[in-house]
Amino acid sequence: MDLFTLFYLGVATLLWVIALPFLLLLSFKQKYRISLPRRFFLYKNPPFEEEGIWFHVCSFGEARSIVPLLRDLRTPSNISVTTQTGFEEASKQKGVSVRYLPYELWLLWWTRKQKLLVVSEAELWYMLFWSAKRKGAKTMLINARISDNSYKSYQRFAFFYRRIFANIDLVFAQSYKDKERLEELGAKGVRVCGNIKAYGVSKATKHYPKPQKRVITLASTHEGEEKLILDQIAVSDEMKIIVVPRHPERFDEVAQLLKEFANRKHLSFSRFSQSGHFERDITLVDSMGELVNIYAISDVVLLGGSFVQGVGGHNPLECAAYGTKIISGPYYFNQEALYELVENIEVVDVSDIPHALSIAQPTKVHLDVDIEPIKEELANVV
Repeated sequence: MDLFTLFYLGVATLLWVIALPFLLLLSFKQKYRISLPRRFFLYKNPPFEEEGIWFHVCSFGEARSIVPLLRDLRTPSNISVTTQTGFEEASKQKGVSVRYLPYELWLLWWTRKQKLLVVSEAELWYMLFWSAKRKGAKTMLINARISDNSYKSYQRFAFFYRRIFANIDLVFAQSYKDKERLEELGAKGVRVCGNIKAYGVSKATKHYPKPQKRVITLASTHEGEEKLILDQIAVSDEMKIIVVPRHPERFDEVAQLLKEFANRKHLSFSRFSQSGHFERDITLVDSMGELVNIYAISDVVLLGGSFVQGVGGHNPLECAAYGTKIISGPYYFNQEALYELVENIEVVDVSDIPHALSIAQPTKVHLDVDIEPIKEELANVV
């Protein structure tokens, strides 16, 4: 083990000790009560048992994006994730083992021999690649990107990222701009395949009757966004409003907010888990896996995660596939590559939502992705 890795493990140990009281407290919160104990204390989180292809993804969107890559694999598949929503989505795949990715301090001992490690997007954990290489795995980074918003940060710590890329054998980038930036940081074997999230966009799993009114959906909203957006909408008798929060632990909080909003405006309100329909003026969708079904009956989608700073937006392709009108806030830096694939997205400040509702046009998707080179690499693993 070289001096840099020893130093890195020392820093990781120190940070773990400092964070220990906070980790213990956060473990009691519903959002983290499963993921934190498994990631930071290895509680009920054993190593993978089978040697095969190890995929690592962060959350829900990344877990869903690798599904086309899992089809027809002849080699056992293992998936590690970072979040609870990612774990739930990955667990839907048959014949795979799913784990939470441990904190880097534990990876040296937790990692077992695998034939290939495939990491999605920006999950550039030093010990993840270092440990996999030391156990004999070939390593790949897929759907790699460096957003304009984070580019300067990558440059500032270029010496560190060169260490990471020294342990990555092959990189598949989202765009040629990403390719140039990745190579600048020391990435080798970089090829451009487009954004794999644009491949095999999810289809509706249930078909609900469309209300005979204009359906406005607030999709994947985060804390503070529901109020920001609703305050800009002049609700009329010709509208139905559907709200789909991003995180399930916020369902009760958002229900209370919507109930109070409905009372002030003399509107009717229901929770979808209780009513099962969209006949009320405002409906909170408090069930997981329904968003794509809601897109299918929406006229306008206000895409959450983009009206408050710090989130970086969400994938617009699923709703654009239904030709819905899409209104986005200005903070979508994590989804720039996907936004470029969608024609007619209205990007506005929150105060301009009323005008955007009157001028938004149906969207069109322009797909430019080729996952075959990635599938060929996976097929070569025996």
